[in-house]
Parts: sequence; C-alpha cells; structure tokens
Amino acid sequence: MEEVSAPMRARELNIAPGGLKTGPLNAITDVAGVRVGHVTVKQGARIRTGATAILPHGGNPFQDKVPAGLAVFNGFGKMAGATQLIELGEIETPILLTNTLAVGRAIEAINCWTLAQPGNERVASLNAVVGETNDGRLNDIRQPFPTVEQMREAIDSATDGPVMEGAVGAGSGTVAFGRKGGIGTSSRKLGRKQGGYSVGVLVQSNYGGDLRIDGRPLGDAQADVDGSIMMVLATDAPLSDRNLRRLAMRCHGGLARTGAALSNGSGDYAIAFSTAEAVRRTPERRMQASPILDLPNDLLSPLFLAAIEATEEAILNSLLMAEDTEGHDTLKDRPARIEALRLK
Repeated sequence: MEEVSAPMRARELNIAPGGLKTGPLNAITDVAGVRVGHVTVKQGARIRTGATAILPHGGNPFQDKVPAGLAVFNGFGKMAGATQLIELGEIETPILLTNTLAVGRAIEAINCWTLAQPGNERVASLNAVVGETNDGRLNDIRQPFPTVEQMREAIDSATDGPVMEGAVGAGSGTVAFGRKGGIGTSSRKLGRKQGGYSVGVLVQSNYGGDLRIDGRPLGDAQADVDGSIMMVLATDAPLSDRNLRRLAMRCHGGLARTGAALSNGSGDYAIAFSTAEAVRRTPERRMQASPILDLPNDLLSPLFLAAIEATEEAILNSLLMAEDTEGHDTLKDRPARIEALRLK
C-alpha cells in the first residue's frame, strides 16, 4: 500500500470490517445519550498525555445507574472500580481513560465531579471506573499529568456528536504495533428484524503484535508485543449485566482480528454497558423487587457480531487518525518519535 500524509478513517480508505451497517457518525455516540470528552495535555518536549471521559447518559449516573459487564483477557493492568463492577453489574460514574500513573488522580476527579452533582448531597461512597494504558514511550509518565482539574475538564466537556480520534485525550501518548496509537471509535446498527439496536465502541490503543488489516499482515511480525488496550462498548439493547459481560467478551474477538499478541505484559480490558431506559437502575427500581428485562440468549448473536466488527474498526481508526508524535521515552530517558500509520 502507498502512504498518504493526511489522517483518514478506515472507511475513507475503503477498509470496512464486516458486513453490518454503521451508525450515522460511525462512533460510540451513535448510541443515544452517550457522551465523550477529551483533555489533551501537551507541554514542552516531554509531556504527551491526557484523559478521555465516557458518560453513559446525560443525567446523573449515580442516581440512574446503568447495567454493565467487564471482560478481561489478560489482566496486566491497573483498572480501578473493577471488583464492584463485577459484583454488582453496574456503573454509577463517568468512565475515565488515562495513563497508568494517573489512575489515582482520575479517581479523585470522578469523586469530585460525582459528589458535586445535584441530588448527590448525601452520597458517602461511590465506585469510580478508570481504565488505563502506559503512555511512557512518548510521555514522561512520572510527571503529575493529567491533573485532577484537567480530568474534570474531560468530564465537563463530554458531548454527543462526532468524536475526536487519534492522538487526543487518553490516546495522546499511546503506541500500537510500533506506530502511533490513540483513541478510535466505530459503531454498528442492526436491521429492524434484528431489533434495530445500536452498538458503539471506543478504544484506547497501546498494544502490539502483528498488525493485520482486512486479514492481511502489515508491518514487522510480533513487533512491540507488550502493551494494553481499553475498550468501552455502549448499546441501547436492553441487556442484563450477565449478557453485557458476554457482549464485552466479543470486543476481544475484534481485538484479535487486528493481530494482537495478547502477551504476558498486555492488559486487555473491555467494559460494556446498556443505555436502555428499561434496564436503567433508578432509585425506585433499587428499592423493590422488579423483573429483569433481558433479550433472550438466542437473539444475541447479531449484537455479538456488531461488537466484533465495531471493535476492529475502532482500533484501525485509532491508528489511522493518529499523527506523527515526538515526546519523551520514560524508561530510556531520551527523546522519542513515533510515526503514524498511513495507508492508501
């Protein structure tokens, strides 16, 4: 393939994983109510980092919790909030993605934001959900960025509509397959006979292996096998936390299709949540026994396929929308430059 200079999404290059249709934006925000915000921190020659916030809806997520599931393939990671998410099967805060050493500050940012929301005046405990990858190959990760205030900016700026991709937010300093990684997103829209549901995925790519596009190998085999990826999936299908975990598992299918090594040093995490009003865990529903609305198992396969396809395309977009980036390699303590992937 010939190289071109400008960032382009996969479909602009006629790369269209799978056969399902995308949503209008081909983004996680095609799932109604989902909001995404970024803060990108670029200072001097050494700081290339940031945070990305995903809000499940435009209301108060602590009061109107959403069912959720978590699927971990290789657990070499420092995700926060995982055990309660697994135990209760719900998310009650924004999700923040950032760098490994900023997880503590991200928790503080979520805590401050949540406690400040109207209706939360008596809240005394909450479960902040934070995902991370290590951006130390391009960022002086030992420095205290992003700050708590900067991460609150990511939450406050979250909006529906198009999502910025590439070297932005939590993807500012990430590296994938030896090329510049970043934030990527994609969506799928099922047909009416399949329920008409939407599935959207957003990823923070920072992993390695033998990159494959449309099943074809590209680049050095097994280059940079260690690393991590965070995958966040949203759907408007009414699903239980059990089936959301099953849906999250399919994100790893899309990850594998890109040639991921899934190595010992890889942290491969997928979170899935449903925005459907019928399954939202409101204060009233939490105070009494209520029937659990859930699609039958036999109707889930189209959603599984949508998750696989959207994850694969989101990863490709994270690479293709990135830009050449100069920064600082923390371990080698020297300047670093990582080039973006360009295809035609």
